Amino acid sequence: MSLPFSDGSGKRYRNRKGRMNESEIITIMICYHFGTFRTFKDYYLHYIKGYLEQDFPTSVSYNRFVELMPRLFFKMMLFMKLYAFGKCSGITFVDSTMIPVCHNVRRRFNKVFDGLAKDGKGTMGWCHGFKLHLMGNDSGEVITFCLTGANVDDRDERVWSVFSKELYGKVFADRGYIKKGLFDTLFEQGIHLVHGLRANMKNKLMPMWDKVMLRKRYIIECISELLKNKANLVHSRHRSVHNFLMKLCSALAAYCFFDNKPQALPVHVEKSRQLELF
Repeated sequence: MSLPFSDGSGKRYRNRKGRMNESEIITIMICYHFGTFRTFKDYYLHYIKGYLEQDFPTSVSYNRFVELMPRLFFKMMLFMKLYAFGKCSGITFVDSTMIPVCHNVRRRFNKVFDGLAKDGKGTMGWCHGFKLHLMGNDSGEVITFCLTGANVDDRDERVWSVFSKELYGKVFADRGYIKKGLFDTLFEQGIHLVHGLRANMKNKLMPMWDKVMLRKRYIIECISELLKNKANLVHSRHRSVHNFLMKLCSALAAYCFFDNKPQALPVHVEKSRQLELF
């Protein structure tokens, strides 16, 4: 029998081992992003507590499960780092995508992310929420990520201080990453930033291999689309900041186990396929 204990403030807590294992909680969170359920509540009540009740006999109530989720944040991050994320192969693609937390009309009435979510403008217009900076390799694997406010620039030093720890070789980006200071800083670290040119910029010579790899930037864009459309990353039903972060991490971990990751084929393989067509 376990006895309650106090933390010194007068509030008493129960000292009892949980029914569910931590591995079961992480598995349930990751598997949610493989299904077609739009809300996690329906997924847990109808699928986990109903259809998979024999597989999870010690499953707790939905409210209790939501309370247990934020406790596994660091272990989820460790799992992603060791078993889910890929490694840098010398060919890296970088991009960012907006994660709105509510409709723009309701941005002044959102209390959950008050003081955290920011207003920012992307390629699809204005957004109130956050910006997810992603870095992936040529095999379609996520290397690492960085979450910032929606008003943070893609060339921000804080973002690249996180990315540069995992990088080497060449990094392929779009025109939004053009900045001489960023290029020089990365070049001193042995990282070559390759990007396109704006219409008002002077033309520069570029190796043919770099031009071909710039066309492979669809890989990182496909990763963002899979996270949003298949992994159900974006929705406006978050009830706490902690659960928002946990669902973000579980969506990234679930993507790492998808079978339809986009990949960049070698140049000689593409040429051989083109010859076969003719």
